[in-house]
Amino acid sequence: MSTLKAVRGTRDLLPPETELWNRVEETARRVFARYHFGEIRTPIFEDTSLFARGVGEETDIVSKEMYTWEDRARAQSEKAQSLTLRPENTAGVVRAYIEHKLGDKGLLQKLFYIGPQFRRERPQKGRYRQFWQIGAEVIGPPSSGSESPLRDAEVLEMLASFLNELGIRDWKLTLNSVGSASDRPRYIEALREALKENAPGMCVDCQRRAETNPLRVLDCKVPEDQPIIETLPKIAEYLDDDSKARFAAVCAALDACAVSYEVNPRLVRGLDYYTRTTFEFSHGELGAQNALVGGGRYDGLSEAIGGSKAPGIGFAIGEDRLILTLQAQAEAVAEGSADAYVAPLGEAMNAAALELARYLRQAGLRIELGDGGFRLKKSFEMGNKLARKIVLFGEDEQKSGILTVKDFATGEQVKVAREELVHHLRAKGDAPPQGRL
Repeated sequence: MSTLKAVRGTRDLLPPETELWNRVEETARRVFARYHFGEIRTPIFEDTSLFARGVGEETDIVSKEMYTWEDRARAQSEKAQSLTLRPENTAGVVRAYIEHKLGDKGLLQKLFYIGPQFRRERPQKGRYRQFWQIGAEVIGPPSSGSESPLRDAEVLEMLASFLNELGIRDWKLTLNSVGSASDRPRYIEALREALKENAPGMCVDCQRRAETNPLRVLDCKVPEDQPIIETLPKIAEYLDDDSKARFAAVCAALDACAVSYEVNPRLVRGLDYYTRTTFEFSHGELGAQNALVGGGRYDGLSEAIGGSKAPGIGFAIGEDRLILTLQAQAEAVAEGSADAYVAPLGEAMNAAALELARYLRQAGLRIELGDGGFRLKKSFEMGNKLARKIVLFGEDEQKSGILTVKDFATGEQVKVAREELVHHLRAKGDAPPQGRL
């Protein structure tokens, strides 16, 4: 008799790796609570029509990837119900929002979830048929302010804080607007027209999408198709004044709170319900499939599945990929990062900072020395790339002998007396490599 193994595309999570998973989820709960999010837990299977109506019948998820079955009728008079393991959770959260009449409160609903999703796709590194997501949705009636571009910026700023607090280094945020319900038909028609000539020279998936879901062509990752994609019309050319103003307001709010981003006019999401702002956080440790977080605004989803108007915005974090990134970074930290980056605050502090670096190096620590000519933001960026911790050294610190130290892995910032600094920097923090806490 052959030995039974986990089904292809699934896996067991064992100690000590589960300790890292717990830390990630605890960090999510802690950060999201600061933004007044509450947890929602929906069933792992739903009526199939929820995804057909909400996600879109022509999407790859609904047409090719869902696990669907007919539930046997309990009585002869009953019709068997088609059920599907959830391939994503936004539609389920919005279904719960409608079913439990959360909109009747007239308040903005901020909901987060943590749990497994299911898609029948080709398993590869960081991608499984049962995979885990951490996600959140902000939804409510228009009177609650749910349509405001400020909601988009707040969600993005929260995600940046979450990744920073976890110690994810060098993440990249890309943004785009896919327009309103009135913008998109004009753009899709222009895209479909352009693809009539170009699609025959593209991959098989793009040839099919050119007819069924032209927006998904922009998300193609086949290298040979990229020159053709670059010639296609851009959504920005088809946005009305309101959509342009809303997207500009999102960008301005991110600028105000110093969240860095890039605008990518080719960024789309693979689900039909997205409107206006779409976004993606990515990381180079993951190779070609480098997305950590994806999301966007879905102002018409509630109406599409039978509810009243309830604009919303949300995201899903691929927890499997997030764990891979943390493990890769932990290994890099163990192999090559300095113990600390000493950042002089102003050029007048350079000489004293050199003396501090010398003192720490003589104690056996690996130290990188910054420059007082750097702005504080650049010092943090350099320190994050080169060291586990950063030591801020200005006139106040020199006079008091109390230094400010930030741990990049945990996000913790503390005051440390100079005589305790060596001991503090030798501590490796709460996130050593290989998934241990």
